[in-house]
Amino acid sequence: MAHIAANLQDKDDAQEFAALLKESMQDKDNFEGSVIEGKVVGITEDFAIIDVGLKSEGRISLREFTMPGEDPEVKLGDRIEVFVERMENRNGETVLSREKARREEVWADLEKQHEKGERVTGIIFGRVKGGFTVDLGGAVAFLPGSQVDIRPVRDVSPLMGTPQPFHILKMDRSRGNIVVSRRAVLEESREEVRSELMENLKEGQVLQGVVKNITDYGAFIDLGGVDGLLHVTDISWKRVNHPSEMLQVGQTIDVQVIRFNEENQRISLGMKQLESDPWSGIAQKYAVGAKYNGVVNNIADYGAFVELEPGIEGLVHVSEMSWTKKNVHPGKIVSTSQEIEVMVLEVDEEKRRISLGIKQCQENPWSGFADKHQAGEELEGEIRNITEFGLFVGLDDEIDGMVHLSDISWEDQSEDALKAFNKGDMVKVKILEIEADKERVALGIKQLTDDPLAGAFDGIRKGSVVTGTITEVNDKGIEVEIKEGLGGFIKKADLSRERSEQRPDRFAVGEKVDAKVISLDKKSRKMSLSIKAREIDEDKEALETFGSTESGASLGDILGAALNKEKGAEEAAEEKPKKKAAAKKKAADKDEAEDSAE
Repeated sequence: MAHIAANLQDKDDAQEFAALLKESMQDKDNFEGSVIEGKVVGITEDFAIIDVGLKSEGRISLREFTMPGEDPEVKLGDRIEVFVERMENRNGETVLSREKARREEVWADLEKQHEKGERVTGIIFGRVKGGFTVDLGGAVAFLPGSQVDIRPVRDVSPLMGTPQPFHILKMDRSRGNIVVSRRAVLEESREEVRSELMENLKEGQVLQGVVKNITDYGAFIDLGGVDGLLHVTDISWKRVNHPSEMLQVGQTIDVQVIRFNEENQRISLGMKQLESDPWSGIAQKYAVGAKYNGVVNNIADYGAFVELEPGIEGLVHVSEMSWTKKNVHPGKIVSTSQEIEVMVLEVDEEKRRISLGIKQCQENPWSGFADKHQAGEELEGEIRNITEFGLFVGLDDEIDGMVHLSDISWEDQSEDALKAFNKGDMVKVKILEIEADKERVALGIKQLTDDPLAGAFDGIRKGSVVTGTITEVNDKGIEVEIKEGLGGFIKKADLSRERSEQRPDRFAVGEKVDAKVISLDKKSRKMSLSIKAREIDEDKEALETFGSTESGASLGDILGAALNKEKGAEEAAEEKPKKKAAAKKKAADKDEAEDSAE
């Protein structure tokens, strides 16, 4: 009986213990999703073992005890608050989280600060897609890349691991999402600085700014809440082809306020104004006619810019580069960064211009050629170029002379005369004229032989009347040959004084015509003739000889009277011999009658 009683007693105790355990465990069922206190009972290489008084212990990664950039702050025996994610995983362990516990601790405070619009302090500790992660004292927030700074930031490394002020843009407790902005904080501070800056801004003031953006025409400078334009021409006294040669985005520079428009709040800035003007007194420093060394820093179609010293450059026009190389691009004579000797030709301090010359520092080959040769001299040279107006013949290594189209042949003055020549041919020429000051040598080929039509113009002058034979009739007029090799042209309008008679088709090839010489060109052996001018001259001569229209007589009356007078004279001349014969006969008859009477 005693044994049975003992067993009954043990059974009662077991049931009581089971009931107590069940009651205890029922209290623990509410731990999931809550924050409870636990004790660090062990530390491994990667985890901390936490006892929270449940059936099993939990493990938390040491990374959750680590502040950005610091060592884990946890040791045996520490009592810490943790978040219970699950009572038991498949390994029978309690799943705990220190990070979520901290987040729960600070979440309430963050919500209050967010509602009040207050700033919060956090540390950027990681990079994720589209932005960065920020530790807000235990709660992890997302910082979009566009919200890091007012300006694009290429390197965020200096900001990481350092406490920074942030504004909370959005919070979602159910999802555990927090979005923050550092840019909003900077814009608030920027607006404060901007207001103060605009109140005190004035022309001539020197400020410090940051290069915000670079364009082809200049750079925009952030002065701390307001932007100003630094034009490319105000960056430096020397030539700046592009602002990127002198500036970089994010660079801090000193600038001076050149102009400030209060209405539109536009600010013009300058850097070179902080330095002395190198053009001051430049005329005394660079005398006209003096030679200096410079560096070619830019080449254009019309010349090259040569830097004489930092901030001072002059232009060598393409016409002042070479004595002999004409119509060539300056880039074929000089190259960028080349050091050359130049002569100062002109200085305009007011317009900040210096005209330079390169060829003036070299011997003039045209003067040397004029000293060695003279007009009438015969030379031989290579045809270096053929154009529609003549040939260019090389006379030495540098000098080219030109044979004009009209000086190639006595007979052919057209472009067909050029077909007999090829580039590279050697030809004999005669020097017709040397003009060293104009850098020109006139040559001739036909002058090597006598003119086969020398004297063709003898007796012919402008205003004289010539007789020629028609060789061609066309719509524009008629071609007339005066003598062999010498021709002239009568335009349609010069075929007659009467407009109705100004028709080329009333003339025929081979017909002879009289015309007045209007103009003549002995070089081309061509004359301009006019039948109309001859007819007008004849009318004038008739008026002068037989009367004038002032008496009321018409030109027809005068010409008729002249013709009648001339006809009367002819009849009188015919009657005179008859009268003379009659008188002679009468005298003979008288003598015969007297003889008979005797």
